[in-house]
Amino acid sequence: MQARAPLMIEHRLIERMIYVIDRKLKLVELTKEIDSLFVDLAVDFIRTYADRTHHGKEEDILFRTLGNKNLSNIDRQVMNELIEEHALGRKITKALADANLQYRNDNDSALAAVTAQLHTLIEFYPKHIEKEDKIFFPASRAYMTDEEDQAMLAEFMDFDRKMIHEKYNAVVRSLEQE
Repeated sequence: MQARAPLMIEHRLIERMIYVIDRKLKLVELTKEIDSLFVDLAVDFIRTYADRTHHGKEEDILFRTLGNKNLSNIDRQVMNELIEEHALGRKITKALADANLQYRNDNDSALAAVTAQLHTLIEFYPKHIEKEDKIFFPASRAYMTDEEDQAMLAEFMDFDRKMIHEKYNAVVRSLEQE
């Protein structure tokens, strides 16, 4: 298996979640209300899975490795765009979490902000994923030997093994601070 395979498998799960968000959003448009618990779950999924787990592997391992390679100007530009897009994803998710908190605190006008951020996520992720799957991942493979690719795959697996501990250490720290 190539190192990009787990990243692409993760993309499929993110796409499924985006589809679920889209389905829920259609109901919101009909009912003019949203389940703030669902939004919390969506925020947790985006933060923990899409950003920390998935983008973490890309930024901390793939981009770090490629940063030491002699990338073409185009490939380096695409990599920098992806890094900026990851930051944008975090900004959208924070705005969504903030708007959901306002909505949960009986600020009905925050529903528009919640739905706007959900729409932004639905528009953002498919384009971002397509850029990675169809442009960047195939191009980036050319810069690595088979041995480097397999070492990266092993590093991805090690990264994943640590994630559950990172997630629940953060949960307990948060609860301890309440």
